[in-house]
Amino acid sequence: MSLSNSTILVTGGTGSFGQRFVRMTLERWKPKKIIILSRDEMKQWEMAKEYAGDNRLRFFIGDVRDRERLYRALDGVDYVVHAAATKIVPTAEYNPFECIKTNVLGAMNLIDACIDKRVKRVVALSTDKASAPINLYGASKLASDKLFVAGNSYSGDNQTTFSVVRYGNVMGSRGSVIPFFLSVRDTGTLPITDPRMTRFMISLEEGVELVWHAFSDMVGGEIYVKKIPSMKVTDIARVVAPEARHDVIGIRPGEKLHEQMIGTEDALYTYEYDSYFKILPAINNWATSVERIKNGRKVSDDFIYSSDNNVEWMSDAQLAGWIDENRSRIGKI
Repeated sequence: MSLSNSTILVTGGTGSFGQRFVRMTLERWKPKKIIILSRDEMKQWEMAKEYAGDNRLRFFIGDVRDRERLYRALDGVDYVVHAAATKIVPTAEYNPFECIKTNVLGAMNLIDACIDKRVKRVVALSTDKASAPINLYGASKLASDKLFVAGNSYSGDNQTTFSVVRYGNVMGSRGSVIPFFLSVRDTGTLPITDPRMTRFMISLEEGVELVWHAFSDMVGGEIYVKKIPSMKVTDIARVVAPEARHDVIGIRPGEKLHEQMIGTEDALYTYEYDSYFKILPAINNWATSVERIKNGRKVSDDFIYSSDNNVEWMSDAQLAGWIDENRSRIGKI
């Protein structure tokens, strides 16, 4: 499947993922139009300046909470990437009603609007925190995932299909551990929540490629999980500041010791492929659909995909090389 000569809408399109998706998609696929829907007029203003003279981009101020605005924005749209969300864990905990309005009610609005506007395919971004959630952000994204999966039952003759991609924190993104360690390394001390802590390591580019793959592969209702390496937080700290002392401060509320993408409850419906896993829907017998399984290999019933039991680990040299190559972008994406 090609995204060339198509019209694509990206919710939350001025965020780190949206900006990278737009640039890579313009270069790779040559779409007819990309519509950026977001709430932040300043980010849209700055992004529009980057693409001055490129008439393939359109900017819509809007909110996924506003169903009528979504209907207007989706006129003539072929494909949708849903990246809008309330994502910061403490923000969601202290503003739970607002989190639900965006992450759950916003998902419902988008699903309805996409079906009514006969959008062809929709890919929603999820998070590792939606697997066995322990905080409101994760719980709201799990609900969102379920809504997008079930949305395939509502589309009827419109043939709008919905799928989900799931991954963890993006390397070097704002608020993540690498830019934080870089910002405090000159103090000689790096705060470590727990020496046992591990994290998945994924780049923005890998996230975009996973969305492209979902558009190409999806039948409807699949959750795609990319195979990516892990690292211990103490190893990340050592690469960033080899001489710094580590000060163990304890895990923060709502934080997990290890990131989990696939739990044992999902293992019954999970298939493995060369570079990713696919969780098939438990509803409507879709988990036994040959069309969805394709050449997948069923994982064991006790399978768990988490950052501590990963078979692939990023080396110090690989991380150091990535930091050197991306130093100008770290903390700004």
